This record gives sequence, structure tokens and C-alpha cells, in this order.
Amino acid sequence: MAVAERMETRPGNDRRTETGTPKGRGREMEKAIGTTGRTGIAGITHTILRIGAGLLFFMHGAPKLFGWFGGMGPEGGSAELFSLMGLAGVLEVFGGLAITLGLLARPVAVVLALEMLIAYVYAHAPEGPIPYMNRGELALLYMSVWIFLAGNGAGPFSVDRALASRKRRL
Repeated sequence: MAVAERMETRPGNDRRTETGTPKGRGREMEKAIGTTGRTGIAGITHTILRIGAGLLFFMHGAPKLFGWFGGMGPEGGSAELFSLMGLAGVLEVFGGLAITLGLLARPVAVVLALEMLIAYVYAHAPEGPIPYMNRGELALLYMSVWIFLAGNGAGPFSVDRALASRKRRL
């Protein structure tokens, strides 16, 4: 559709320019809430979320895999490597490190989101329907963060971004 045709089909109170960006109060509102693009603080907060969640997820898996931070159970041991808890430990430790670095963030985030969904359904949902009462809120929170990263990528301060910019230069 040509620009002239688009202009004719708009209502009279539409304040967008020919490029489709709002002008006037709409543009001011976009600037105020930060929706004009990933500028300013959005890239920093994206990175803080990724690194914080990645490190915490690493710490969530380290007791399962290595017995660190007090280990698992009253004796403080680790899970058998070839068990569901051992697999969870591997995903959480190495997935958490990959997310922290922003390395292959989208595919890793998809795998980790699926892990958290399975953890919730397998371990928490049988205890009851309310996440707070079945102690599944952490699994659902991690799943939400991983879905965000799967959809939005690692962000500006990541290995993925550095590799992509290096590839563009070549």
C-alpha cells in the first residue's frame, strides 16, 4: 500500500507521520516509558536480569551436581549423574553459565524453560494447584525469565551480541 493510500485510510485524529511514528504527545509518551527502542536503561536492566538469573540458576544446580552450597538432603550429598536430579543439575549448572555469559541464550533459554515446566508439573503440581502452596513459584518464575530471554535474546552485553557484531564486520 502506498504512503498516499495509507494516509487516506487513517482517521482524521491519527497523529502519525508518513513513517508511522507518532508525533506530539504520543511521541513524548513513548520516550517517557522507553518504548522507542532499546536505548538507555533497557539494555542494562536486560543484562542485569540475564546475569542475575543465570548465576542464581547455576547456584540452584550446583548442589545437585557437585554437592556445593550445603548439597542435597540432610547429608548434603549430590544427585546421581544419571538420574532426573542429575540431569537437572547438569542443565542448571551449564545452562546457568551459558545464560550468564549470554552464549547461545535463545536455544539454552528454551531448553531451560522446558526443564522448569517439567519440574513444575512433575514435582510441584501434584502437591496442589496453587504455586505458593506447592512450592513451585520458583520454577514458574525461572520459566518466565527463560521465556523472556528466548523471545528477546541475550541483550546488548553478551557473547551472542559480540559474535553477531563481529560476524557483521567480516
